[in-house]
Amino acid sequence: MTAQLVEIRFKGNRKAFFRWHEPEPLRPEEPVIVETDRGLDLGHVSSTGAAASTKCARCALRAQGQAAPDPAERAASDAAAGDEPAAPPAPEPPAPSPEPERRVIRRATTADTRVAEELRLAEDDVRRRVRERVAAHHLEMKVSDAEWQWDRNKLTVYFTAERRVDFRNLVRDLASQFRTRIELRQIGVRDEARRLDGIGRCGRELCCSWLPELRPIGLQIAKDQRLSLNPVQISGACGRLLCCLRFEHEFYVHARKRFPKEGKVLATARGNEKVVSVDIFRERVTLRTEDGTARTVPLADLKREVDAAAGGGEGTQSPLAAVPHPPPDADDAAGPPPSPVPPAPAAPAAAAPAEPPAAPERRRGRRGGRRRHRRRP
Repeated sequence: MTAQLVEIRFKGNRKAFFRWHEPEPLRPEEPVIVETDRGLDLGHVSSTGAAASTKCARCALRAQGQAAPDPAERAASDAAAGDEPAAPPAPEPPAPSPEPERRVIRRATTADTRVAEELRLAEDDVRRRVRERVAAHHLEMKVSDAEWQWDRNKLTVYFTAERRVDFRNLVRDLASQFRTRIELRQIGVRDEARRLDGIGRCGRELCCSWLPELRPIGLQIAKDQRLSLNPVQISGACGRLLCCLRFEHEFYVHARKRFPKEGKVLATARGNEKVVSVDIFRERVTLRTEDGTARTVPLADLKREVDAAAGGGEGTQSPLAAVPHPPPDADDAAGPPPSPVPPAPAAPAAAAPAEPPAAPERRRGRRGGRRRHRRRP
């Protein structure tokens, strides 16, 4: 019998993979007891089957540093450089999913769930006491969260700090107070927001709380979406760039492929017009003529105008193709007039006498001058 691969979710959106060896499969959101490094813990089933296998293989590749580049980022970089998008590489065979060493012990009972709820309520007092001890040791660190293991064999304290902190004395102090193994784990501000969760400026749950992975976000993504580069307007609750910029980036890249590039000159019914801006949501394009007159037209109407201006026949421009710049002067572009009388053929030149062989080049010294050999007496 093949063991079932399941993804288990713990407090603070912390997830891990386990094996379930019983014949009856587990269902999503079902509480289970799993084995850990030091004892047992309680979690809820997040995903099973093919979804869990895909996530497990992805985590293994990311841990090995073999994650493939984002196709949307590659297309955006090609578009910014003015090149044609590169063809996607041939699909590689999927990597085998690593075998999780830990397993699910059993399904959680009502009593097990009640114990976990009591521990969640006690963690508020634990966090307060830890903050008091941090202040007593004069450490520059911010305690974000505390998490009890289900069997109370370990207490994990999450904190953020701008630099490394020597908390060895703090660990001894906390171990003497709580009589258990203490683990202090430093996390980033984005991981802190993911653990604590909250409501974003859009009125919905923070994206980092449900995203499968926190990928890096740069200003180039905001530029591709034509957003303001003011950090105050594009930053989230954690102070970093909004996570929604990442998973919405692919939509913007594919949507802009249907529109002409800004700054492109198009041949329309009114002559040559320059693309000023595009609106991918309303599907409108703002154009400006050579005399400075601006107008906004739907994308479908613009395509019809470009097709009508291009006309039929061979050698016509494709829709939304750039208009070549005219030559500076018509006379220069026409070239010199053709000669009415063909020039007489030139007489063959006489063979030149052979030149004498060149003398071998003399060796020069280090300073560029000729070497002078002294005669021996």
